[in-house]
Amino acid sequence: MSDFPTTARVVIIGGGVVGTSALYHLAKAGWTDCVLLEKNELTAGSTWHAAGNCPSFSTSWAVMNMQRYSLELYRTLADEVDYPMNYHVTGSIRLGHSKERMMEFERARAMGRYQGLDLEMMSLSDMKDRYPFMETHDLAGGLYDPDDGDIDPAQLTQALAKGARQMGARIERFCPATGVSRDGDEWIVHTDKGDIRCEKVVNAAGYYAQRVGEWFKPFGGRTVPMTVMSHQYFLTEPVAELEAWSKENGKLPLLRDVDSSYYLRQEKYGLNLGPYERNGKAHWIMPDDPMPEDFSFQLYPDDLERLEWYIEDAMARVPILGQSGVGRVINGPIPYAPDGLPLIGPMPGVPNAYEACVFTFGITQGGGAGKVLAEWVTEGQTEWDMWATDPRRFTDYTDQDYCNQKAMEVYGHEYAMHFPFHEWPAGRNKKLSPADGKVRDLGAVMGVYNGWERANWFAKPGDDTSEESTHTWARKGPWEQRVKEEAEAVRDSVGVLDLPGFSRYSVKGPGAKAWLDGLTTSRLPSPGRVGLVYFADSRGRILTEMSVFTYSDDELSLITAASAQWHDFEILRDALPADGSLTLTDHTTEYSALIVTGPKSRELFNRLGTDINLNAPWLTFHAGQVAGIPCTLARVSFAGELGWEIHAKVADIPVLYDFVLGAGATPIGMYALNSLRLEKGYRAWKGDLSTDYSLLEGGLDRFVKLDKPQDFPGKAALLSEKQQGVKKRFVTLTVDAGECDAPYMSSLWHDGQVVGETTSGGWGYRVNTSIALGMLRSDLVVPGTEVDVEIYGEMRKAVVQKDEPLWDSKNERLRA
Repeated sequence: MSDFPTTARVVIIGGGVVGTSALYHLAKAGWTDCVLLEKNELTAGSTWHAAGNCPSFSTSWAVMNMQRYSLELYRTLADEVDYPMNYHVTGSIRLGHSKERMMEFERARAMGRYQGLDLEMMSLSDMKDRYPFMETHDLAGGLYDPDDGDIDPAQLTQALAKGARQMGARIERFCPATGVSRDGDEWIVHTDKGDIRCEKVVNAAGYYAQRVGEWFKPFGGRTVPMTVMSHQYFLTEPVAELEAWSKENGKLPLLRDVDSSYYLRQEKYGLNLGPYERNGKAHWIMPDDPMPEDFSFQLYPDDLERLEWYIEDAMARVPILGQSGVGRVINGPIPYAPDGLPLIGPMPGVPNAYEACVFTFGITQGGGAGKVLAEWVTEGQTEWDMWATDPRRFTDYTDQDYCNQKAMEVYGHEYAMHFPFHEWPAGRNKKLSPADGKVRDLGAVMGVYNGWERANWFAKPGDDTSEESTHTWARKGPWEQRVKEEAEAVRDSVGVLDLPGFSRYSVKGPGAKAWLDGLTTSRLPSPGRVGLVYFADSRGRILTEMSVFTYSDDELSLITAASAQWHDFEILRDALPADGSLTLTDHTTEYSALIVTGPKSRELFNRLGTDINLNAPWLTFHAGQVAGIPCTLARVSFAGELGWEIHAKVADIPVLYDFVLGAGATPIGMYALNSLRLEKGYRAWKGDLSTDYSLLEGGLDRFVKLDKPQDFPGKAALLSEKQQGVKKRFVTLTVDAGECDAPYMSSLWHDGQVVGETTSGGWGYRVNTSIALGMLRSDLVVPGTEVDVEIYGEMRKAVVQKDEPLWDSKNERLRA
């Protein structure tokens, strides 16, 4: 035991494909003094029984980036580390049963083309040519991914481990971690072989990640949001007809029937069928089914009855599947986060701790995940915006009941289409507005935002509010007329939006304003005023946006997006002075807000009665009373009309909401607000505002004060970018959009080249046109320039607009 490492820069807990990839990429980055701990042999968890499929396909921009990188790495890894691997790049075919599915394929194809992937749309004859054993009579078409295939998970893991060791990293097998503790700024990871002191710790413990996560709760952590699902696939005996064909033609492409929910892959001369069944099963969630201390290299009992429908469907699609018997059944544990995406990044609430766990598709994502994790650890930021996998995207609503419900839902809809107006029904009503009952009584059709239920739109009697009505990519639906009416009410009169869940923080102490001024690119508002401020990372990219209410030089309040609650709190927390002179507190659950906006909103407040000066200028706030109820009125409007935000104690919101409705306001929802903000060119966080773009690219020049004396994060990078010239620019486009508005990351084309992408889109009911916000090559950001937007496979004309709002370009209505 004399050579057991007692110190390291980083300790990784878990020796599956993700843990070894993280070690490999840390070593690649020059951090070779790192140790990986594995309780058994490498791959003993989900990795050893994984099917090893390697798609690049995703409808998430971040996940597609990650998977694309993985496949690029795997092509050269064997030669790089001199470790042979069975890696078969066979290509894959995804089957489309409907027009909607083919539209999804077109969207993914466009995203892939932007990233350098050669995804192809397929006709029925194309599919039959590439997969002659398949029945195609009931299909609409397909999608071909030439980079897809399968890899041996154990060999991949060993190759990554060998590469890491060659660079000087350390792996300790049969050395389970047993806990962690802190000594000053150091972590101490405890094992049966001894303790390891380190700067940083990574939880890469796979389906044991929740158990490992509990060790960090005394240091600010939370229970890792996950559920372990049972995933079955089976391998057939050799199929004579397939063997004869393969000897002439090679290996079949991997087949995915995404509407029936299974994959079918050639395995030697047999077939491998893996369904994601609607009647899935979770394990280790009940007292009579406890998680064992060690499940290394073990499987659950076979349970093929659950798969009966899928087996029959697959045999009808590929009849040779029924020509041979079942050779082997694999039924193993796979962890699921509530949205089916992994957790990669800072561990919420815990200093110098990270997560790289809860991977449902760890083999195809493992390479990219190691890269992303290593960037978080070594640089504190990532090349691509990875909010889609950031552990802080889930906050305090993700109790185990929620995780279990969502895991069952996501597993059973693994290949589901994510339509723009669809809301998934499982795990709902975790966080309710104090006015929730009243909102629903008015006909609200609800959506969920960081666990908070908010009205998306208000239905009238007879409107179709079924889940099925939302299974469309088109703008048209039961909501369209109602959203139009809500937007017009804001335009012509006054609307009210119940908006629970704003993330709220208070900073107090000597010099609080000066401290915050040193963190932001912006100039802070003076006392009594409210303003937007922006935070950049060291590259000058957009980290976040907050609204700041300045009370004095020593007291400020900050408000930010609901989904940013833990993310933005940590930005502030991590920058607090070490002397403890400032206090930072989270007040998210203590207050709520109503948005009251429209040209008649001042009249409405006068009818209600208030001691607050309603003629105070735009971007000011005042405490007082409305209808006798204490509150703060902030004269701001995300809708772009005369308006105020009412901020009040949670208990007072229902009464205020009733008063505002009684005074003549029309209830509106989030869909209307989204339409209204697009017309003003207002950006949305993690759509238009992300670390994929610098503040200058994002058109936020007026919020970048390079003449500030403070050396705020990103200042040098922004100064350099300004001197060298900005390559992309934020742009507002009006689009001849047809039935569908431009979704996030639709490609922009000009003269046969991709020249940019959309970041959000929708219909503007005040300007009566489809709008897209996006990023465009700088030389094309000239009003009147025509480009094409690729929307679900259709090229639609779009026109660059002036750098001003489409609605009320001079902000006269806002300032009225």
